[in-house]
Amino acid sequence: MNAHLNKEKAVSFLQLVASGKVREAFERHVGPDFHHHNPYFRGDAESLMVAMEENAEKNPNKVFEVKRAIEEGESVAVHSYVRQHPEDLGAVVIHIFRFQDDRIVELWDVGQAIPEDSPNENGFF
Repeated sequence: MNAHLNKEKAVSFLQLVASGKVREAFERHVGPDFHHHNPYFRGDAESLMVAMEENAEKNPNKVFEVKRAIEEGESVAVHSYVRQHPEDLGAVVIHIFRFQDDRIVELWDVGQAIPEDSPNENGFF
């Protein structure tokens, strides 16, 4: 058995969503008791899925790059670089997933816009 199967599922979910295949992402990876903690939408799967579909329709050229993924027990954290279009400075986003029975049952996400001028020479990644 692959020790990092949930990590692969979390990354697959995000890649599908970013490429506009939102319903496929939910059908493949989300469990029946899913809920999330994004403060801008109701906490159920349907509300988040609709919001993600609207974002994908509005931003068909989204760029999504996984920088690292960490799995510990039933939790997976994915640190990524998201741009709504190729010229966008974008944002650093961390998604935290909780799995149960090989399905995503809970999701947290936090993001930080990348500023044009940062004094930090190490960058975001």
